Amino acid sequence: MVLLIVDTQKLITAEKVFGFGQFVSGIKALISAARSSGTEVIYIRHDDGPGQALTRGTEGYDIYEGFAPLPGERIFDKTVNSPFRDSGLLEYLKEKREKQLIVTGLQTEYCIDATVKCGFEHGFEMIVPEGCNSTTDNPHMSAEKTYAYYNSFIWKNRYARCLQLEDVLDMLGASAGVEP
Repeated sequence: MVLLIVDTQKLITAEKVFGFGQFVSGIKALISAARSSGTEVIYIRHDDGPGQALTRGTEGYDIYEGFAPLPGERIFDKTVNSPFRDSGLLEYLKEKREKQLIVTGLQTEYCIDATVKCGFEHGFEMIVPEGCNSTTDNPHMSAEKTYAYYNSFIWKNRYARCLQLEDVLDMLGASAGVEP
């Protein structure tokens, strides 16, 4: 089992995302539980390329301080929505024979959707904890409706196990042989 923290970079991890407080506290709880249980935490960063606000070398590119990786925790950089394409992540996970991925981060309808669907296509069991992905309003739907659409309708029982945060925290405790 691996905890993926996708695109929680300073530029986009902001109070404007739906359910910001729950989003931050949920991911912090997952990171803490993963570290305590010895579950690997992997970070994904998105790079839009030179001249863009979200690109290597800009302050916004760095991972949000509240989720900062510890020395030795892996970070994979990507240039497309899927973290499995040309980043080295897929090869790394296959080499380690990982089977379950807990997916968290930003943004629900872009990189989280691509992560869930592509991970499923690559044979991983995808686990999406409630409240641990988010987005902003778009011209077609509010952030809240977008969140509900993907988490409750598109992914659930198709591409992923969409679970209560407490259930995923219990799984992390169980993976370490700790009583939940």
